[in-house]
Amino acid sequence: MTSSRPETAVATSAGTEVVYDTTAAVTLTNATQTDAAPIGAAPVAGASDASVSGTGVSGAEATDGAVGCHAGVDEMRKAAAAAGKTETLDRYAADYPVGPHDQPQSMCPAFGSLRVGLRMRRTATVLSGSACCVYGLTFTSHFYGARRSVGYVPFNSETLVTGKLFEDIHEAVFKLADPALHDAVVIINLCVPTASGVPLQLLPKTINDVRVIGIDVPGFGVPTHAEAKDVLAGAMLAYARNEAEQGPVQAPRGGRSEKPTITLLGEMFPADPIGIGMMLEPLGLAAGPVVPTREWRELYAALDCAAVAAIHPFYTASLREFETAGRPIVGSAPVGVDGTAAWLDAIGAACGVAADKVDAAKARMLPAIAGALAANPVRGRITVSGYEGSELLVARLLIESGAEVPYVGTACPRTRWSESDRAWLEAKGVKVQYRASLEQDIAAVDAFAPDLAIGTTPVVQHAKQHGIPALYFTNLISARPLMGVAGAGSLAVVVNTAMANKARFDAMTELFRGVGAGDTAGVHEDVPKARPEFREKVRRQLAAQAKKRKAEEMI
Repeated sequence: MTSSRPETAVATSAGTEVVYDTTAAVTLTNATQTDAAPIGAAPVAGASDASVSGTGVSGAEATDGAVGCHAGVDEMRKAAAAAGKTETLDRYAADYPVGPHDQPQSMCPAFGSLRVGLRMRRTATVLSGSACCVYGLTFTSHFYGARRSVGYVPFNSETLVTGKLFEDIHEAVFKLADPALHDAVVIINLCVPTASGVPLQLLPKTINDVRVIGIDVPGFGVPTHAEAKDVLAGAMLAYARNEAEQGPVQAPRGGRSEKPTITLLGEMFPADPIGIGMMLEPLGLAAGPVVPTREWRELYAALDCAAVAAIHPFYTASLREFETAGRPIVGSAPVGVDGTAAWLDAIGAACGVAADKVDAAKARMLPAIAGALAANPVRGRITVSGYEGSELLVARLLIESGAEVPYVGTACPRTRWSESDRAWLEAKGVKVQYRASLEQDIAAVDAFAPDLAIGTTPVVQHAKQHGIPALYFTNLISARPLMGVAGAGSLAVVVNTAMANKARFDAMTELFRGVGAGDTAGVHEDVPKARPEFREKVRRQLAAQAKKRKAEEMI
């Protein structure tokens, strides 16, 4: 994502890198490196084997109490609690409850917090974690267009268990805390530093008038990357609320709104806030900032609202800050005719808007939405699943467009702010599955045999392997407007086009019929023969090995 600040081209060994901040230029001396290297850079020539081999700590490499990446969820949780992270883990357990499926199979949760930091102006974001994790998160963030440097503080077993890692983080933060360049520096502990108790809470809250935000975002404590967005957004709101309580704060870039505002909670397509603003205008209200925000000063404007629209209802930490600030919360969103009518009623009640004004707004908006839905019908059976948090809203919109939606699965948890959406969907005969597992989403595709499956990558793959058209939720569905008139017709073209490709899938299935599957897939001179006795032998060996290891642990 781009910044409002001009970019600078920097020559590197790989070519010319476009940078929007100075994170990459900060040098840091590590105990295992013979020379200083930029944060996030590859190990320098002459570095010791410990630094070259990847500064992450595996279960075999960890010594002197360090817990490695491969220790397992239970061991990581035990280690984190023993290292003083009990309060953090308890808060996450309460904010982001699991069950019936413990942890959905989505990308690393820390990506959510990283994404929030990288999208903010004048904010430096630094990761503390195993090198493999940092590489993957950095790659993913750039894949999604971040074009911003990601800070990285490397470590090994020695610096982790001796406390030197914390000192390295402390040094890096001080070097980054330049008020001419940054409003805030965000430090994110990944799994291993969290399990080892690296105490980010001991960092100064402010350095040279630059705010310092330290958070733990372990995969064994935060279920999904969508909820990890809330971890950082909530921490920033808490910091900003405390600043506002102490005295005057910076005004929004465009000045304060003349009308009472509705803060919009949750990432959404850029056109949606504009559409929501048009719906609010007849009520004498205006659309406020979208949280997560794009710069620090917007946090103050977000807190200074008449009400909060929990478009994504799982931002528990953020909602707690708004409630502490005395702001009313409204769930669901203005999707379709029914959703828009109910949402406008709820907003009017929360903001004390006269009933006749609300009725006038509905009379203005609802016919236009109904017309857009009628002009863009969807005919067919569709299953919906994903991990973004807007899955229930998409299902509502598809149903109002005329589609049959027997199942909607979301990796996010059930909260009181999504109850109206759940009730509406279940009244239409939809099976709503919170904390849906991949197995549940695939089972829904198999059970309902839809004309189209909308889901995550493995769900899409499974559907297409069975000749069912499918669309990836994140890139093809959530990247479209959902609210108001613009949202009413946004899904029809892509959904109908995909369903119209059924004949092509049938032709491809027939073409490749008989080529084999699983172990026999591909082209062979002789068809491979299954040897189940070999599999059974390996299974017995693994079981014996596990039994021996467990017995040794009990000694």
